Amino acid sequence: MTKKKSFGSVAVETLTREQAVQELERLSIAISEHDKHYHQEDSPTISDAAYDALRSRNSAIEARFADLQRPDSPSLRVGSAPAEKFEKVTHVRPMLSLDNAFDETDIVEFVARIRRFLNLDESEDLAFTAEPKIDGLSASLRYENGKFVQGATRGDGQVGEDITANLRTIKDVPLELKNDVPEVFEVRGEVYMAHADFSALNDRQIAQDKPAFANPRNAAAGSLRQLDSRITAERPLRFFAYAWGEISGLPADTQMKMMGFLKQQGFTTNPLMKQVSSAQEIMGVYQEIEEQRAL
Repeated sequence: MTKKKSFGSVAVETLTREQAVQELERLSIAISEHDKHYHQEDSPTISDAAYDALRSRNSAIEARFADLQRPDSPSLRVGSAPAEKFEKVTHVRPMLSLDNAFDETDIVEFVARIRRFLNLDESEDLAFTAEPKIDGLSASLRYENGKFVQGATRGDGQVGEDITANLRTIKDVPLELKNDVPEVFEVRGEVYMAHADFSALNDRQIAQDKPAFANPRNAAAGSLRQLDSRITAERPLRFFAYAWGEISGLPADTQMKMMGFLKQQGFTTNPLMKQVSSAQEIMGVYQEIEEQRAL
């Protein structure tokens, strides 16, 4: 493979269109990688000044060659002018909410219902995935030919709101997927705010004589539903994937393998997810999480 040449030392005003195309690609990849180190791994590899210089050069090239802006451009993550309203999005596959279980008896009955529905006896194996429920806002991300083209809220499960511009500002949301992905791939997950980020946000709110947010869930939901995506871009939102909606072809045959595929594509998945095979193991995971929450 031929390594693409960097024109970082060439003044923007002297770049040719061909050079600009290559430089925008290089910058998109580099900035995305640095975002991953900073936001997902908490391990930045360059200084803030060097990072800002990369973004500044990207913006300068786009200002000169506006028609060359890439769909995964870093500049799309900083927010755009306010929208007048959110358009409606009809989910091809409904976005269903979770049911509740209040004790171990409910879990045992849940497993029994699945066996009855699938006509399986006790000797046949079942597999479940268990993970913590993060209190955020559900979102659906639609990719076509690997490109992020639309994002929506759950809404009433059948119809949600188009929040594409706001979702583009979240560093955990890939704007372009890797090779060998379904032509239509709708990734579903949760937009949330970590406790430390929430605390820091409230500190800033108070310092600016603004009202503090009541809890991380309200802060995340309010941030995601801003008509001005520049406000969303300033909020410390995160996203993790846990399911899918419309899809033109499954790349894996189990939930756990699908989660592995999503992780390979650059999505954050819940590291506490486990595969279990019985009501007792489900309760075991629940108890482990309860113990961790008490620490």
